[in-house]
Amino acid sequence: MTDGARSAAPRRPPLSLPARLSLLAWDSARPPHGADVLPRLVRAGALAELAQRGLLVDDHGVATPADLDSSTGDPVLDGLLELVRESGPRPWRGWVSAWAGYTFTAVREQLTAGGWLRAGPRRALGLLPPARYTPARAGVPAALRERARRLLDGTRPAAAADARDALVAVLAVAAGLLPAPPGADRAARERRADELAGRAAAADPALGRVLDELRAALSAAVTAAAPARG
Repeated sequence: MTDGARSAAPRRPPLSLPARLSLLAWDSARPPHGADVLPRLVRAGALAELAQRGLLVDDHGVATPADLDSSTGDPVLDGLLELVRESGPRPWRGWVSAWAGYTFTAVREQLTAGGWLRAGPRRALGLLPPARYTPARAGVPAALRERARRLLDGTRPAAAADARDALVAVLAVAAGLLPAPPGADRAARERRADELAGRAAAADPALGRVLDELRAALSAAVTAAAPARG
């Protein structure tokens, strides 16, 4: 293959927020807060992206489609948008959990088709259980977590952070996936998360209200799952 052919190879499209959150959490095959939290985190990322794009708007706490025709071109996001359009009014917190597994599965299939995940069936006792998915590049989940941690624990002003990076960090913290280091000031960590949430919503105060709802829903899911850890 010539250098010109190599340089012309297609590049992967940027990852959506739910896809980034899914990969960030992927090493937690047995998440410390219960299996129900991860689908909700991925759903929260999808809701946040649709709100950020202006396709879902806040109407007194209810997630409301901006119109009946717009789309993103991303099948995961468009599938959720269509679900919201076809369903009755529901608050943001309700959408974090309602049928969240569908979004999680759709993201997993999307990541597999895009070469981010590998699916390998496991055979046990003559049976063929569901495929076991692993990152195609083992370092990607850790790199995404480290990127979020640098935002949370660094001294760089939150206003200078990338808005999408800030969203990823804030939602991952709310889902309990980025615990504070031992001995860290948890109150300072929470203030930093609030600053990053403000950065993510700097251009749209309504997004800030949506993000508050999504964070609260994830934190409630973590609290509800806590007894299972025992």
